[in-house]
Amino acid sequence: MQNLSPRHVKTEESLRLGVVSGWYSTKVSGTFVSGPHDSEADCLRKIAEIDPPPAKAAKGARVAS
Repeated sequence: MQNLSPRHVKTEESLRLGVVSGWYSTKVSGTFVSGPHDSEADCLRKIAEIDPPPAKAAKGARVAS
């Protein structure tokens, strides 16, 4: 699990970073993983594709302690 989050890069910052403005999925460290995306929703869809949430345990299954 990478714990990715959406981040919007505005025009001023995009010029400084040398990237296109838009939504990017980023690691906690700030490293861009994907993008630019047209909207936050598109970015969140990509995050779910790259880093799907953990599967839930089956009902009645024991959790290791």
